Amino acid sequence: MSKLVPPHGGNQLAPLLAPEVERAAELTRSAGLTQVPMSSREVSDLLMFAMGAYTPLNGFMGEADWRGSCAEMKTADGLFWPIPITLSAAKDLADTISVGQEVALVDGDSGDIMGILEVGEKYAPDKAFECEHVFKTTEVAHPGVDKVMSQGEVNLGGRVTCLDEGEMPVLYSDLYLRPADSRALFGEKGWSRIAAFQTRNPMHRSHEFLAKIAVEVTDGVFIHQVLGQLKPGDIPAEVRTRAIQAMIDNYFVPNTVVQAGYPIEMRYAGPREALLHALIRQNYGCSHLIVGRDHAGVGDYYGPYDSQHVFDTLWDGALETKPLKIDITFYCTKCYGMATAKTCPHDPSNQINISGTEQRRMLEEGEDIAPEFSRPEVVAILQDYYASLK
Repeated sequence: MSKLVPPHGGNQLAPLLAPEVERAAELTRSAGLTQVPMSSREVSDLLMFAMGAYTPLNGFMGEADWRGSCAEMKTADGLFWPIPITLSAAKDLADTISVGQEVALVDGDSGDIMGILEVGEKYAPDKAFECEHVFKTTEVAHPGVDKVMSQGEVNLGGRVTCLDEGEMPVLYSDLYLRPADSRALFGEKGWSRIAAFQTRNPMHRSHEFLAKIAVEVTDGVFIHQVLGQLKPGDIPAEVRTRAIQAMIDNYFVPNTVVQAGYPIEMRYAGPREALLHALIRQNYGCSHLIVGRDHAGVGDYYGPYDSQHVFDTLWDGALETKPLKIDITFYCTKCYGMATAKTCPHDPSNQINISGTEQRRMLEEGEDIAPEFSRPEVVAILQDYYASLK
């Protein structure tokens, strides 16, 4: 009997990837279907369906689930879901598609067929309504808002069958863990309390400190990083994973940390995205999600602790995975080490505040990065990458 938290919404993972023996025939058949191109975000969501990370959803949301997710963070049948998972199409294409029809889901960049959608609904979403609730803004300067506002006019909802996981399982063969894989791994290790750490950046000293706090109070930490599309200027996954592994190998006790990746694309929805990250980690078997300062935020759209406070608004039974809330971390020159506002009594003038944005700036400008800011083994990998860009 597993001691891990159960998958969201029930007792079984629900991966939507067709059995391998059926995929070739289904790909051949789908070539004759109407093709619906997907954005990078929609491709990412399809991959999340494929691996079971969006358990228990069985496809892209219909109108009632979309509206409920936006307004109340729950689907029409009461399932907690904080961000809608939808597929859009241009109106002229949607007009050629009938409810009940099967369509082929195509990567809009590569043209590869990746799945089949049995269309259950067609509806025109109120994009401003979605953005106001999910992102708390309708400003297109917000990258998540921009994505929603630029999508097609019509949403297609319905059951999905995934036929292709793309190149990620090959490119990141050692890191690409599906929820069933992570649950099996945690079971082998004898872990039942696992804290997930979400990242889209190389880990500096503040990140390392957050993970080490979590190691102290759980069986292990799951460093789980974004392999999907990022913002311009973000460090590529292949560089980031090497830098994170260098930190793990040199500064963590063996067998206290697992590094992995998954194909989600960031929405930068701050509090709502923190909740989605926790839901996904429940499917991966994690009991906790580390939530630090400005989790999944962008710019000044959210307060530094909004992503922590939002967990206090949930109803009983909404979510099994709990937040591990940790204050702002920094290096204190009087403590001679990492600390938080709860543990360090010294004046802010003694604090070296550490951020990924500042680290990228220093790397871009060729500045030296002190060991109080980031580990030298990590910095060396990142400096090599930035040198290759010149």
